[in-house]
Amino acid sequence: SMELRAALSHVERAFGNWLIDNHVQYIAVDEQKRASLGRSNIKSFDYLLYPHSQRVIIAEVKGRKFKGDSLVGLTGFECWVTTDDIEGLANWQNIFGLSHTAAFVFAYRIENIDVDFDGRDFYDFDSGRYVFFAVKLDDYRKFMTTRSPKWRTVTLPADKFRQYAVQLQNLLL
Repeated sequence: SMELRAALSHVERAFGNWLIDNHVQYIAVDEQKRASLGRSNIKSFDYLLYPHSQRVIIAEVKGRKFKGDSLVGLTGFECWVTTDDIEGLANWQNIFGLSHTAAFVFAYRIENIDVDFDGRDFYDFDSGRYVFFAVKLDDYRKFMTTRSPKWRTVTLPADKFRQYAVQLQNLLL
């Protein structure tokens, strides 16, 4: 739907601005670059992120809403993805090799005005407030469970999300 697309592009713009504000080098993979990658049978990813200290991150960004009022205990975070997302990232991780790590970046738009961030970083962008968490593909695959066979979606159990989700800042900066 148009409304969903607008919300997603807002998340993507917020994420792109966060990268710029935090001086993270990146390449955004747009449709043209996807075509030139020449492996069009593999689902593409969104960004290559170049942290200061470590391996390049192959990032798939997932925009989600957070409707809770506290980040204490990290509950209420939807972190589902499709099996296509999993297979695509796994393929790219194999293609790029050991110098790269694949990860999902969950970009949560905070719905409530008054939220206890429990000391975590948030990001204000264009009247929206966001938190960004990353889960490495290898961790995700190890613990994912089926969410909907019909829609071919998987998710992480809440305790595994708490264990393996890191704030993007901690992964990149």
